[in-house]
This record gives sequence, C-alpha cells and structure tokens, in this order.
Amino acid sequence: MGDSARAAILSAAFVCVAIIASLLVVVISDSRKKDDLSRIGPAVIPPAVPAEPSLESPEAGDVRDSETEGAAAASQATVPETAPEKVPDKVPQKRAVPVPRREVESKRIPAASPARPKAPVERDPKPAPTRRGELVFVIDDAGNNLRQLEPFLALPGQVSVAVLPGLPHSAEAARMVRAAGKELLLHQPMESVGGQNPGPGAIGVGMSAAEIRSVLERNLAEIGPVAGMNNHQGSLVTADADAMESVLAFCRDKGIFFLDSRTTADTVSGAVAAKNGIRIRERDVFVDNIQDRAAMIRFVEEGLQKAEKKGAAVMIGHAWSAELASTLRELYPELIEQGFSLSTIAKIMMGTVDDEDFGD
Repeated sequence: MGDSARAAILSAAFVCVAIIASLLVVVISDSRKKDDLSRIGPAVIPPAVPAEPSLESPEAGDVRDSETEGAAAASQATVPETAPEKVPDKVPQKRAVPVPRREVESKRIPAASPARPKAPVERDPKPAPTRRGELVFVIDDAGNNLRQLEPFLALPGQVSVAVLPGLPHSAEAARMVRAAGKELLLHQPMESVGGQNPGPGAIGVGMSAAEIRSVLERNLAEIGPVAGMNNHQGSLVTADADAMESVLAFCRDKGIFFLDSRTTADTVSGAVAAKNGIRIRERDVFVDNIQDRAAMIRFVEEGLQKAEKKGAAVMIGHAWSAELASTLRELYPELIEQGFSLSTIAKIMMGTVDDEDFGD
C-alpha cells in the first residue's frame, strides 16, 4: 500500500472521529439542557397585577396592551442555548403589613349614637324681692319744652308728669304724656308768698269760688283728661282755707285727685280735705332742688327711707333738670332689685299695686 493510500485512510478516519466527537458533544449538551429544564420546570408567566395608582401609572388602555404583548411574547418564547436564570414562581408584590386585630378595633371610630336631648337644668327659682315700698316720681313744669320732656317719657316703669297750662307746648305735651302711657296731672299755677309770677291760668287769693272754678275749667279743657292736679308754686293759696275749699271741691266733682306739692309748711290742704271727706296726697321729697347728680341720689335715698316707713313716697322733680332723667334711668334697675316698685298717685291713693309695677 502506498503512502498516498495510507494518508487517505488516516484522513478519513480522522474525519469520522471528528464527526463522532461532534455528535457526542451535541448529545451530551442536549442531555444537560434537558436535565436543567427538568430541574427548573416549565416557565411560569405571572399574572398581570394592576399597578397602584400613582403619577407614573399607565392609563387603563396601556395596561391592557402590555398584558396582550406579554402573552404573545410568552407563546413565542424559545429555550435559550444557555441555561436561563431561575425564574421565581411568583412576582413579589408589596403587601400591607398586617395590623393586629385588637389595634384595628381600638382605632376604629365608633358609630355616632343619636343625640339625646339634654335634660333641662333645674335651677332654684330666683326669690321674688321683698316689697319694701312704692315710689312715685312726679315730673313738674312740663309744657315749656318738648325736647326736655322726651327723656322722662322714655323712662321704664311708671312716671307721673304734671303739665302747666297756657304755654306754647302745653296741649302737645299733655298728648305726648298720654300717648306714652304715663300718668298726667294738671300743674295748676297758684299765687305764692314771694309774689313771683306763677304763669298763665293762675289762681290767686281773693278770687271767688266761681272765678276759681272758671279758671280750673279752662285749664282742664286744655290739658285734660287728667288723673289729678297739683299746685305750681302756691305757697299763698295753699295756706288759704277758702281758696282750698274751692279747689278741692272742683277736684271732687271732676273725680280727680289733688297732690299738695307742699311749697309751704303752712299749707291747710290736708285739714280742709279731712273736713270735707276728701282724700289728698302730699309730696315727700323734692329730688332736684340741688342740680347735682350726687345730691339727687341722696334725695332719692331719703325718699326710699320714707317709702319703707310709710309704704309709699312721692318724689317731685322737674322737666328742666338736666341730669334727672338719666339719673332715674340708672337707678331704676337697682330700685327694682331692692324691692321697690314704681307706681302712680292714683294707685297708691286707691291702695292697689300691680305686679308689673316691679319692672317694665
């Protein structure tokens, strides 16, 4: 056999060995791949988990498209030639940390129970003030100025107002007093000892009974109807028995009372009234003889003492007193709280007091 033949045989043998070796490598490789796949198991594609809403979350349509593309890609997946990394059975997800049941129950907000009506708070009734006396405030000299009169008409409680006749605002002042529900008196001008001019419609000593009656009729027609009458000045007339006989007889006939302002200690009105069986009332205190607030309060306190002793007190002030109305307004609540009532001449003369007189 020649060298060329030998070389050809060796070359063929070498090729066969190489082929066999290649086949063995392929077989061994396939075997390893199968072993690896058997250990790994079939590939599991995790189900799509909807993403929590956030600023970076895709829209609903994008989620559906990604799920479709993932399924298509999984169906076309082929086994790689090299061993793939181990795929976890499930995609890890963020799970809420479990809270113990007791803690959850403790944090749970209880359901609101229906509101129950609050039981009324029982309070001890405020004891009614002990009645210590009745007070009558008479405001003289109305008719000169309506603006001065208004604050007195606005006072709470009862107030009596005496209007002078024959003045520019006499009739209107009387109308305002009645409209305000206050007690109205004719403030009858009378002659005085000092000779001062008492004003229009005055009664003088030496006038006959008919003259006195005529003057009173004229004045009453202008100011009336009224509850009563009191004297303006009159220190001379009230000390004259004949003049007072005529005045008191007129009051009796008209059914009105007479209030003696007591401008003199020599007055005989009480004696004449007792002689004829006529009831009258007398003034107890002038509250504004001194035009000072502190002095007015002292005079009112004097009236309170008399009211406690006698059951009632009549206190006279004047419409022109600058601070009297405001002082009475400030004193009113305290007087009521102390147990005093504000009344009228007519009521205390009849001996009747309403509960409403203790406040208004």
